[in-house]
Amino acid sequence: MTETPPFTELMDQAAYAQAVLTATEAAAAYYGAGDSPLDDDAYDRLVRGIAAYEAAHPDEVLPDSPTGKVAGGAVVGDVPHATPMLSLDNVFSAEGLANWMAGLQRRLGREIAAWSVEPKLDGLAVSALYRDGRLTRLVTRGDGLAGEDVSHAIGTILGLPDALTSPVTLEIRGEVLMTREQFEAANEIRVRHEGVPFAHPRSGAAGTLRARERPYKVEMTFFGYAALPWEDDDQAGLRGLAHGATMDLIAGLGVGTTAGTPVEPRVCTTAEAVQARIGEIAALRGELPFGTDGIVIKADLAADREQAGSGSRAPRWAVAYKLPATEKITKLIDVTWNVGRTGVIAPRAVLEPVEIDGVVITYATLHNPADITRRGLMIGDQVMVYRAGDVIPRVEAPLVQLRTGAEREIEFPTGCPRCGAELDVTQQRWRCVRGRACHAVASVGYAAGRDQLDIEGLGETRIVQLVEAGLVADFADLFVLTSEQIRGLDRMGETSTANLLAALERAKARPLNRVFCALGVRGTGRSMSRRIARHFGAMEAIRGADLDAFQEVEGIGPEKAALLVAELAELAPLIDRLVAAGVNMTEPGAPGPATAPGADADAGEEPPLAGMTVVVTGSMTGPLAELTRTQMNELVERAGGRASSGVSARTSLLVAGEKAGSKQAKAADLGVRVVTPEEFAAMVEGFLP
Repeated sequence: MTETPPFTELMDQAAYAQAVLTATEAAAAYYGAGDSPLDDDAYDRLVRGIAAYEAAHPDEVLPDSPTGKVAGGAVVGDVPHATPMLSLDNVFSAEGLANWMAGLQRRLGREIAAWSVEPKLDGLAVSALYRDGRLTRLVTRGDGLAGEDVSHAIGTILGLPDALTSPVTLEIRGEVLMTREQFEAANEIRVRHEGVPFAHPRSGAAGTLRARERPYKVEMTFFGYAALPWEDDDQAGLRGLAHGATMDLIAGLGVGTTAGTPVEPRVCTTAEAVQARIGEIAALRGELPFGTDGIVIKADLAADREQAGSGSRAPRWAVAYKLPATEKITKLIDVTWNVGRTGVIAPRAVLEPVEIDGVVITYATLHNPADITRRGLMIGDQVMVYRAGDVIPRVEAPLVQLRTGAEREIEFPTGCPRCGAELDVTQQRWRCVRGRACHAVASVGYAAGRDQLDIEGLGETRIVQLVEAGLVADFADLFVLTSEQIRGLDRMGETSTANLLAALERAKARPLNRVFCALGVRGTGRSMSRRIARHFGAMEAIRGADLDAFQEVEGIGPEKAALLVAELAELAPLIDRLVAAGVNMTEPGAPGPATAPGADADAGEEPPLAGMTVVVTGSMTGPLAELTRTQMNELVERAGGRASSGVSARTSLLVAGEKAGSKQAKAADLGVRVVTPEEFAAMVEGFLP
């Protein structure tokens, strides 16, 4: 390590001995059943504290100490590895990484021309042996020298095919993990078989990989990160290959890698590019379907790796840049029940405050009553809390092995917590039978928001006044308000009344996608509302759509289509009143009944962005300077394109404004066309608002 990260300070030999015992028991639990009582951050701090004590008291080192051992010395396998499976040394800051890179270049006596940067996946390392293209053996990393044979898991791991696309013999190393979707499915299966839910996807993968005699199977995922010739047989031509080329080779053989994900491996030629890529991966962490606790930086060229060599525990040519922990263990103190703008009852966990990634977490989502029941949560449980990026914290599962007997059942509401009305409990997400009327202030406020109808001057205080005065029950009532009714509200004079009426008139003319989004249809948002509006062109067509018609829209499957049909039936009276009030019900530029205002193209002429996926980043200038990001996305789709938020190989065009940042760099790396806001405005001139 190149700097001193936080650690648990041990004051005397007794504290040191207890720390060694705690760490070894936690490691044994993690690599055994997968139910460690310590989260990653707590375990890492404890082991660093042990190492610090041992450095100061070398004559007191206990033989069971986890320091310097792969897997903390908790796992001893009986299948030897042909080449040791080592751990990685860690750095914790940009400065620490810069020092490590400089140190490696000093060791080699030259600059390193290429660095590979890839995510450090939060799973269990394994070695997969393929003979003549067939998967014949699967072994855990164990203590690095020998591991446990887990070949019984073959056939349950996505990304680890039974047969390669070419009949070659080689060893592939990588990480077995559970995606969040697989984790949820695994816990559902375990509960059905009267098992205890896994606390975390990582512990789920660890426990599942070793389970031999379960009456059910649980799916996992494999991502490869290395490949080696088997003994002297180099049929695949791996010797001398750069790491990036090796990853391309195994992907071509049909093995899963992180290529194609937002955090795909990338080769960088400068330290600045390495640091930039680290920032990109860290920023994407919360959006990933799998866990990652850092970024791995490797010398890409085989000659550099060979000359650098390895120590007894870790290679000298690779390091892990550790990211702050996104999960911690804390106590579930209580559960509160909130009512959303559509009447959905949402349980919220009240937690003993815990700091995760620099943020103190006191509350977390629990999704719905069925989720609470499935996880078997109780008040007083020690729970694993997860947070990444800007994702709302969520409770993963209780650590049942830490229960004391003082825990108590969570009480579910028998009536609406807001208005006392009956509850509709026929779906997993319970709902007040009054629906949106239960929380009119929230539903009207959402409709009036900037990304929906953008009604200037209609803030929450004014909406509360209108609702409490009995003038507004839903947002259709806004459009039949009279000047006299508005002037009767507190602090509303003639000027402010005229301004609000004018804002309401402007809101009537918003495009259909904004109106549809304002309805707050469950299962939709801004992007889905734009896709629906562009696909159908008019509200009349949307209301007439059946299950099959909705499934023609990108991103809508059978379940969401059924929800849309039901929601639109429920919203029919509201929509009728909006139509009667003169609210626009067509989408400009859509291939349906409406056409783009100002567009003089012939009806059969293809729009300028047809078939293109467009990403907008940075601050817009020129003719686009006043447009919000939502309005830019609307413009993209009016002109025939598809708006996206992330740059990938499928991106056709990047509109890069001021301070475009990492997306522009990634577009350049991928060869994506980049234009300025002024150039883009010229491309879509006929579709500008």
